[in-house]
Amino acid sequence: MSMDRAFPSTSADIEQISETQLVLNMGPQHPSTHGVLRLLLETEGEQIVRSETDVGYLHRGVEKLIEAHDYKGAITLTDRMDYTSAPANNLGYLMAVEKLLGISDKIPLRARYLRSLVGELSRLAGHHIWIGTHALDLGAMSVFLYALREREKILYLFEQACGARLTTSFMRVGGTGPHDVGEAFIENVEEFLDGYTLREFDDILTDNEIFQQRTRGIGVITTEDALRWGLTGPCLRGSGVAWDLRKARPYAAYDLVEFDVPAYPEGDVYARYRVRLNEMYQAVRIIRQCVAALRALPPQAPSNVLLPQAVPPDVARVPFDMEAMINHFKLVMHGLAPEAGEAYFALESPKGELGYYFVSDGSGKPYRCHVRAPSYVNLGILDHTVRGTLIADVVAIIGSIDIVLGEVDR
Repeated sequence: MSMDRAFPSTSADIEQISETQLVLNMGPQHPSTHGVLRLLLETEGEQIVRSETDVGYLHRGVEKLIEAHDYKGAITLTDRMDYTSAPANNLGYLMAVEKLLGISDKIPLRARYLRSLVGELSRLAGHHIWIGTHALDLGAMSVFLYALREREKILYLFEQACGARLTTSFMRVGGTGPHDVGEAFIENVEEFLDGYTLREFDDILTDNEIFQQRTRGIGVITTEDALRWGLTGPCLRGSGVAWDLRKARPYAAYDLVEFDVPAYPEGDVYARYRVRLNEMYQAVRIIRQCVAALRALPPQAPSNVLLPQAVPPDVARVPFDMEAMINHFKLVMHGLAPEAGEAYFALESPKGELGYYFVSDGSGKPYRCHVRAPSYVNLGILDHTVRGTLIADVVAIIGSIDIVLGEVDR
């Protein structure tokens, strides 16, 4: 049978090729595809011969929408990509804009620690969705309930910090925004960490015989293949490459805290599980250090850069201070206007390298914007990985790649 012939164009759920060969539609309405992903699976009995990934069912055109907004107004659009960990999207977008403006090195220390703290809370929130749904795909119902319980506590922290739970738009260009999170937020983060435990996930899954049978030796991605396909994040570290942008190209306050980068050489579904679980332990470690550092800063430490061309003035000053009113008016009416040029900034999101590329023509709107979405890039290796596995293994492999379709179909 030729491996390069086209899949049938029929929309039927099953297309029979021969007595033992079928083409199956998996999705787009399928719980284990984690959204609206459609897979065409060509099978020989229970074994996958090849697959084709069909994306685009959730397409929003976020990049073109960003080009239609000013730099400040487009922040809310980034939340809608990886909505399981929205603050990570915000941070990558803002730091790309700050790089374009040339103010990356001017961000105050308090803002840097707060960004790292919220970024790691975002990592925990995203990984809780992943571990809960991944375990549920393989039959472990309890883990899903435990994961959502702990994630709910993080969403309450986001709500306290900015008033939103899911699509936070938490930070702003130049810092953290017009309102600091306050001491009560820091205390609640400490309270969350004191009561937080990963032992439930560890105890249920790590040494579980059934879980290991479903994940060990399944969906193996070699180091060479991971590099060849441009994988990043846990998918790359699960193939033995300890590459993490927080270490390799530190941003925010990651150069001021200590943490380890977990990596496992096996390259299978189980290795990617172990990477993410250990990342959650490291996230807690980073958050504790950020909390301690914030408490050590002076009470009046600024959380925004003092640049009127980038950060709006205190709203209370506007009715009484002419200069503040002018700055506020110019930012609201004309927005940020970086000089003509281009900038790319990437951070380590829960899914991998999330990068924003901007081209500025000197106006208040991006001339061009492109997002390097890790879910989309990592998904490219799926066909290569599932060949020769069983239909049931496809579910485990998709879960181990950890995609979110809002990011794939941005």
